[in-house]
Amino acid sequence: MARVPLLQLSDISLTFGGDPVFDQLSLVVQPGDRVALVGRNGSGKSTLMKVMGGLVDVDRGEVVPGPGVNVGYMEQDPDMTGFATLGDFAIHGLEPSDLYKVERAGEGLKFDPARPVETASGGERRRAALARLMAEAPDLMLLDEPTNHLDIEAIAWLEAELKSTRAGFVLISHDRAFLRALTRATLWIDRGMVRRQEKGFDAFEAWRDTVWEEEDTARHKLNRKIKAEARWAVEGISARRKRNMGRVRALQDLRAERASQIKRQGAAAMALDAGPKSGRKVLEAQGISKTYDDKVIVEPFSLKVQRGDRIAFVGPNGVGKTTLLKMLIGEVTPDTGSVAMGTNLELAIFDQARSKLDPDASLWDSLTSDPDMRVSGKADQVMVRGNPKHVVGYLKEFLFDEAQARAPVRSLSGGEKARLLLASIMARQSNVLVLDEPTNDLDVETLDLLQDLLDQYDGTVLLVSHDRDFLDRVAVTTIAMEGDGKATVYAGGWSDYQSQRGPKDVAQPVETAKKPDTNASKPKQTLKVGLSFTEKHRLEALPAEIERLEAEMAKLQELLSDPDLYTREPVKFRKATEALAERQAKLDAAEEEWLTLEEKAEA
Repeated sequence: MARVPLLQLSDISLTFGGDPVFDQLSLVVQPGDRVALVGRNGSGKSTLMKVMGGLVDVDRGEVVPGPGVNVGYMEQDPDMTGFATLGDFAIHGLEPSDLYKVERAGEGLKFDPARPVETASGGERRRAALARLMAEAPDLMLLDEPTNHLDIEAIAWLEAELKSTRAGFVLISHDRAFLRALTRATLWIDRGMVRRQEKGFDAFEAWRDTVWEEEDTARHKLNRKIKAEARWAVEGISARRKRNMGRVRALQDLRAERASQIKRQGAAAMALDAGPKSGRKVLEAQGISKTYDDKVIVEPFSLKVQRGDRIAFVGPNGVGKTTLLKMLIGEVTPDTGSVAMGTNLELAIFDQARSKLDPDASLWDSLTSDPDMRVSGKADQVMVRGNPKHVVGYLKEFLFDEAQARAPVRSLSGGEKARLLLASIMARQSNVLVLDEPTNDLDVETLDLLQDLLDQYDGTVLLVSHDRDFLDRVAVTTIAMEGDGKATVYAGGWSDYQSQRGPKDVAQPVETAKKPDTNASKPKQTLKVGLSFTEKHRLEALPAEIERLEAEMAKLQELLSDPDLYTREPVKFRKATEALAERQAKLDAAEEEWLTLEEKAEA
């Protein structure tokens, strides 16, 4: 017996008054379907989901739910007008017998029903909307980025709930691990066309690459055919004009076919410049702690970060990850302990709140008003890694078109705001990247590119993220904050942390100041080494030597920044380059010597 579809879209077209978003699109969602809806930022994923939910009217075609089928849609920006608290919104329309479901979902998703709507953050509002949808338990759930603003524990809860549900669902998410665990089919939006494959997201990238290879082959064949026909037209048409006009019209049709093909959107032309190297030691924290209103955020914690480290901070929302990160980079003063910053540091910071972006400013003004990007006397240019560029040209590198340059930031999608912030921090040279939730709203292709850039980045990365796949791909060290102020250091990424901690693991600070073992019958000899008279004086002299070398290097770098120096004075350019390399080697050696002596002195 044939199954009755949960939802059927027949020959729909939608334009929003401009180019078609979809044209003659048909698709069916069957009972039990678990579908990943994927595509580039701006390809129309959220629009299609709103069409499926009946929230956007189409220009032509039909959107027909199955008989008696309830379709539920989780909005990214729910309208809570008229509701006093998040709980009032979440229980609206539910039967009294179903109210417990909101409480249960609230515990899993970690939202406070008593939170007033007017003071609730965007993430809290979305969690309330998700809790409401889970409590309603519709036959078909339309989930638009449900994992955004969820911590890993809440993502795991939601993943388990969706695995056990009998309802069908269509899911938009940037979280690869979440998509791989849940989906059995994939809808792919690409240049207004929607393709379906009866395999989950795990098979998507191979399928996408195959489709694109076939498309490139077909385009190559078409170009060869047009070239051959055009040669015939030039060489032979005059003698056979009447007999071969059909062939001429066929050539015109071939050219029209090529012109009608929509070019694939390329990847963002993102780039990172690590600039001058930092010192070997990036920072060293000794016994830092923080307490707010009698709540311990971070117990005394010590950490050494060296050049090239890739360190991730993980844990539930509100546990103190961002606070610890800000203490390490000097934005928050610890209650106890100290943080010693290394030499020659240049930080670039991606803020999860995106507070640097003024929603009322245009994209153009957001970049040109940045003091680090401003080009003196040039209102239409920005400084990008030491070179001036036209602001529109730079925005195009991050997949913004010219029309968006003067649009307000508030008109951007979440993924576009993330790209704009990346454009800002990637314009400057840096040797320490601080990334607080950079993956939210980014599409799969941009995430791939960001990961590749971080792999090649010749600097240090400090990362906060709830994206398990991204953590596994990037992090080589994970600092887990599991509550009660404890922070524990593990080798590797998310999966390594999970395998190491075990079910009975108790979080203990790593590299904190160690108390002497009073029960040891024989202390280790290495604890009694100390410094010789010469080493002690050398340790005292090294900071001044390092500072002198850095000053000399700064002067040489300023000299070499003259773009005409090589042409004008090639000998001077060569000598300055050699001197810079020599001083860099001496600086590295001095910093290495200081680090060795400092560790010996501490022992």
